[in-house]
Amino acid sequence: MSHSVKSLLRAESALPDITLKGWVRTRRDARDFSFLEVNDGSCLANLQVIVAAGLPGYETIKQFNTGAAVKIQGDLVESPGKGQRWELRATAIELIGGAGEDFPLQKKRHTDEYLRTIAHLRPRTNKYGAMFRLRSRLAHAIHCFFQERGFHWIHTPIITGSDCEGAGEMFTVTTLDLAQAPKVAGKVDFNQDFFGREAHLTVSGQLSVETCCLALGKVYTFGPTFRSENSNTSRHMAEFWMIEPEVAFADLAADMTLAEELIRYLVRFVLQECAEDLDVFARFVDQGLIPRLENIASHDFIRLSYTDAIAILLGSGHSFEYAPAWGRDLQSEHERFLTEVHFKQPVIVHDYPKEIKAFYMRCNDDDRTVAAMDVLVPAIGEIIGGSQREERLDVLTGRIEATGGRQEDYWWYLDTRRFGSAPHSGFGLGFERLLMLATGVGNIRDVIPFPRTPRSLEF
Repeated sequence: MSHSVKSLLRAESALPDITLKGWVRTRRDARDFSFLEVNDGSCLANLQVIVAAGLPGYETIKQFNTGAAVKIQGDLVESPGKGQRWELRATAIELIGGAGEDFPLQKKRHTDEYLRTIAHLRPRTNKYGAMFRLRSRLAHAIHCFFQERGFHWIHTPIITGSDCEGAGEMFTVTTLDLAQAPKVAGKVDFNQDFFGREAHLTVSGQLSVETCCLALGKVYTFGPTFRSENSNTSRHMAEFWMIEPEVAFADLAADMTLAEELIRYLVRFVLQECAEDLDVFARFVDQGLIPRLENIASHDFIRLSYTDAIAILLGSGHSFEYAPAWGRDLQSEHERFLTEVHFKQPVIVHDYPKEIKAFYMRCNDDDRTVAAMDVLVPAIGEIIGGSQREERLDVLTGRIEATGGRQEDYWWYLDTRRFGSAPHSGFGLGFERLLMLATGVGNIRDVIPFPRTPRSLEF
């Protein structure tokens, strides 16, 4: 059984005859011995290995290049060097998988743009190793948050026949031969396809998880979603992950409270449980990261109506690229002005004009706005979008038709309003935007192992 670098660095006493497997980060040769820095991905730090020149097999040490996979047996002993408590004195070494001089990560620093071209290797760098460990820990924390509060995790479908957002930016799923697709009146005849109708990759699990909310009370979904928007911005990808809770008998105020509790819980978790990996980003990516996270963790979020938000923007005297106006959606520059300049803390904007929001959001009594909310945070802008859902059957059917939808496409969704309808609310949290908030990384392509963007599908 091999030990991890993390467990060895935390050892309380010296350990004889242990085994370590990992990858060489660096090798330095002296006259009578060689120093190896070995990392196995369990933590940011490396373990120093001392290989004496007289060790059997030492003649292979020249093959222990950066990137090589190795197996080391030896004794964990106190290190005389500064900055490290333990080192491994090798008694046997084995090269498991060599890495030649053309291994792309020979240098210590590479640009993010270059590393995106070798996404299959970038987890071996300090920055991306820290990112993907942190991503794993945050995913665990999300489940802990909901499970501790009595939520049930629902696995919603990835293939769907419904468009939750109504934007039409969906990937089509088909088994038809595209070169010889059957057509009727010039259009593809999806009646002959696998599902007998047009199918897509989902843009959201919300509509599906709502059906379970109206049976189980408190539910959430956490999984991949897809959007075929041809966008090359630093905030958009074609494949991303969403956390979408839904709560029965909850109004918009309860929805905002849950969203704030979730963000603050996750930020505190990162600060307390991921300090070593977080330090990489605080030192090398964004030196204002820790104060910003501490500000989010320690202050209540401002709650502000959309109407008041527009008034603040119009009265600010600030020159925006996109002029704010009632009835227009807030742009990223507006969101960041509110959170970074005006309030200097997170803001929840609520009660948006119904014309700029989805059909399922509950209409307010003024018939101009809907019970929608967005959570805005510094450095990111919108990180959560949610609403109280429209539980009234007649109003919901009218909204579907008014926004160009067809009732027959949502018959099962409308059934939940016919049989035991109840007020309920929920929201969507973009996991990658959460990671951008937690790390200060400015490009969404750098917080997911394999980014899917227009004309990019190499890995």
